[in-house]
Amino acid sequence: MPHPLLRLLPRQDRRLKAGHPWAFSNEIATTPEHRTWPAGAPVRIEGDGGWRYGTFMFNPHSLIAVRLLDRNPDAAIDAGWVRARIADAVAYRARVVPGTQHRLVHAEADRLPGLIVDRFGDVAVIQANTAGMDRLLPEITAALLDLLPLRAIVARNDSAARLQERLPQEVGLLHGTDAETMAEEASVRFPVNPTSGQKTGFFFDQKPNRDQVASLAAGARVLDVFCHTGAFGLRAAAAGADAVTLVDSSQPALDQALEAAAANGMRDRVSIQRGDAFDVMAALAANNERFDIVVCDPPAFAKSRKDQEAGLRAYHRMTRLAAPLVRSGGFLFVASCSHHAPLDLFTAQVTSALLKARRDARIVHTGAAGPDHPVHPALPESAYLKSLLLNLS
Repeated sequence: MPHPLLRLLPRQDRRLKAGHPWAFSNEIATTPEHRTWPAGAPVRIEGDGGWRYGTFMFNPHSLIAVRLLDRNPDAAIDAGWVRARIADAVAYRARVVPGTQHRLVHAEADRLPGLIVDRFGDVAVIQANTAGMDRLLPEITAALLDLLPLRAIVARNDSAARLQERLPQEVGLLHGTDAETMAEEASVRFPVNPTSGQKTGFFFDQKPNRDQVASLAAGARVLDVFCHTGAFGLRAAAAGADAVTLVDSSQPALDQALEAAAANGMRDRVSIQRGDAFDVMAALAANNERFDIVVCDPPAFAKSRKDQEAGLRAYHRMTRLAAPLVRSGGFLFVASCSHHAPLDLFTAQVTSALLKARRDARIVHTGAAGPDHPVHPALPESAYLKSLLLNLS
């Protein structure tokens, strides 16, 4: 039986014709009846000229009203379809990030809109951030168990994105009885409890940037600000840093970082400071503290378009406070995970802050997420992470 039909309003097909996988509520000719349709159910989308765009999932309650599932308007969105999509994601990761520690599914770039799956060996953590993926959770769970040797699958469905889809906030086990596990990166092991902490428990997206920083760390004194559970700092310690200071406002995150430091035999070289990152950096500068490497990997300062200006000012302030802490000849790593702080504007704020701090710099590397976080070519939102590694004089 064909999927129900939705039509675009006249002259509202430019986005979809350019390959974008979304259409917004103000681009669709909706009726009161459409608003009674179940959230996340598949629909067909046609343009006002009869152009058939494929099968989408429809949420009558969301600003992003439809998201592309399949170019075929008659595609059956069933267990076989889900398994094929996840099998493709598994095969891709096997080629670009061998091993069992990576992002396994990255939403629209893997043609599973709104679905995130991180893999920690034999544990998978799911975020179903759209109504369509939430409806398919049983099929997603079955496909993962069929394709991978997993002892546990966790639903970490407590993101802000679910609120926008009018979905409940839920965290729980979909399979297994114990989800505690380890994230392993370059021989460093990080304890992970996917049912607590931030997002899925570990940030795989920064791996290539941590590789860059670690390559410079032998014999260095390192400051890791906004450290969360200390991935940058502990990778630096494992690479031979003489001393690492971790800064975060969360005591549980710092405790988890110290647990990881002890488990990896580097506790004697790792210290912590709990507090507001901006205040801690200002205090360190007042005490004339200097480091060979300073890392600033903050949470998103610009979570929405309305936050962009304030967020960019925050990146400026962060860089201005961090720059004086870097020894001449040392390195400053700064990052943003805010889509609404694009690379050009982010770089401009960093450059301005360095000028105010009276530090000359050269960009050593411009970074992004690793290949396990592919980018949809028509969806710039999926290229959210950007970073700069700078050598300061």
